Amino acid sequence: MTHSFFKSARTGGAVLGLSLASVLATAEAVLAAPVDGSLEWAITNPGRTPDEIARDSVRKPVEELTFIGVKPNHKVVEIWPGGGYFSAILGPYLTKGGGSLIATGFKDEPGKAYKERFLDKPEVFGKIAYKPFSDKSGPLASGDADVVVTFRNVHNWMAMGFADKAFSDFYAALKPGGILGVEEHRAPATGTQDPKADNGYVQEAVVKAFAAKAGFEFVKSSELLANPKDTKDHPFGVWTLPPTLRSSPFGQPNDPNFDQTKYKAMGEADNMLLVFRKSAK
Repeated sequence: MTHSFFKSARTGGAVLGLSLASVLATAEAVLAAPVDGSLEWAITNPGRTPDEIARDSVRKPVEELTFIGVKPNHKVVEIWPGGGYFSAILGPYLTKGGGSLIATGFKDEPGKAYKERFLDKPEVFGKIAYKPFSDKSGPLASGDADVVVTFRNVHNWMAMGFADKAFSDFYAALKPGGILGVEEHRAPATGTQDPKADNGYVQEAVVKAFAAKAGFEFVKSSELLANPKDTKDHPFGVWTLPPTLRSSPFGQPNDPNFDQTKYKAMGEADNMLLVFRKSAK
């Protein structure tokens, strides 16, 4: 009888222990879960691809958008989103918070891939509007945008010869006091800037000059995306590095004999992160 009693007590204690562990695990999971509608919540969007998620540790989207000052109720214009790394985060974040997102592309109509992934799936990414943005495009917004963001694009406008127009368009799109956030591959501060930025790198001073010419006030910068391993002297420009890992000049097939080992070890480019403000007057 005594033996049975102690056996039952031990079993009951084990069950109680398991129950307590289960409760604690559940509580920890709840506490760890991102707040609904937060940027941390937005990056868990099931519409994001495994490749995008894998780059989060390098691109640091939550920290970057927080530094720029994007709020859930903002009207945001994203310039040339490419494959949509940031659109996949901004879309649901702004929709949930009562804000809105305008994505821009070079042509009058959105590209097929972007349209099918984002514009045709508001149930996944929220309702995203589209505006053309090029050397000949019109206004991006009616001077009512809270934030304009662009990620690794300034070199493209330099190459195409309309960087001045680009920054002027951003200024016009923003409301007084509105914010421009710029991420770009950072060239060495010394030396002469190639006006076409053929290697994909741009000096911080050059970006600041474009912004100042358009009327922007420089607010702050961050080393969040810095990479001191980037030597910035690669044979095929910044595209020699991940994620592109180019092994031959543009327009030529990849060279299977090109050794990419050291470029993979460097990681993604050294990037600046700058924030500018439109005058509040």
